Amino acid sequence: MIELVISSRCIDCDRCVRVCPTNVFDAVPGGHPVIARQGDCQTCFLCELYCPADALYVGPDCEHPEPVDEQAVLATDWPAQYRRDAGWGKNRDRHPNEVWYMHEMAREALAIRATLRERRAGQGAEPGA
Repeated sequence: MIELVISSRCIDCDRCVRVCPTNVFDAVPGGHPVIARQGDCQTCFLCELYCPADALYVGPDCEHPEPVDEQAVLATDWPAQYRRDAGWGKNRDRHPNEVWYMHEMAREALAIRATLRERRAGQGAEPGA
């Protein structure tokens, strides 16, 4: 499910708004798009594929939203990994389309989620809260 528009990377191109098949995003004149209907996300990753700035994070859980720490996500290459492994953008000429590799990416996303839950639990927050 779409979890985050990474504000430090977003270039306000609104491609995510245009490509989302379920109209999850709203454009904001002069600002970053917002996740307006998160529950409608199908976890199709089209927004991640089309984002030229790798400014989106789609979490692995397609049924429940989860709080996400932007800095923790930025500490990984997750926001760029799907486009890269799919052979999109600047990687088009030097990286083959390896959509079959998604099972590895999902495993990494679940590890990121577990780390975030552990951090929240260590801070006294309820996991998933």
